[in-house]
Amino acid sequence: MGISQKTVPFAGTKQQHEELLKVINQHKGDHGALMPILQEAQAIYGYLPIEVQTIISNEMNIPLEKIYGIVTFYSQFSLSPKGKYTISVCLGTACYVRGAGDIVNKLEDILKISDGECTEDGKFSLESCRCIGACGLAPVLTVNDDVYGKITADDVEGILAKYE
Repeated sequence: MGISQKTVPFAGTKQQHEELLKVINQHKGDHGALMPILQEAQAIYGYLPIEVQTIISNEMNIPLEKIYGIVTFYSQFSLSPKGKYTISVCLGTACYVRGAGDIVNKLEDILKISDGECTEDGKFSLESCRCIGACGLAPVLTVNDDVYGKITADDVEGILAKYE
């Protein structure tokens, strides 16, 4: 991630904006309302871009820096849109020593994105994780709820083809 991360233009709709304002108004004045608002905002938009954080900041009169700090601290929140298919590669010890790094490199090469990013067409997003508990199948890759175990970098193209 970081500064080199590709930026995807924000494409929120009027309906999403109105839904967000409704959520904010339901929680206004509630102590501790920020977390539920952020969770519901992410459910509305699929992620929490700076534009959505700014709306929440302005409407709740909470400094944007505080909101950004919370969004970047908790792993449940995402600053980037997620693709229709979320590809997750386990980089836990068992998977890593069996070639998971090569699988990530192959995915980044084919999809032209880095860890934490989404393809421009919105089809795939790529993320790494730490141990999904399937060490006997190492290395493991998931696509949404589908699990692929004991794979190599050579298997990546065939797996992606299933979702084309």
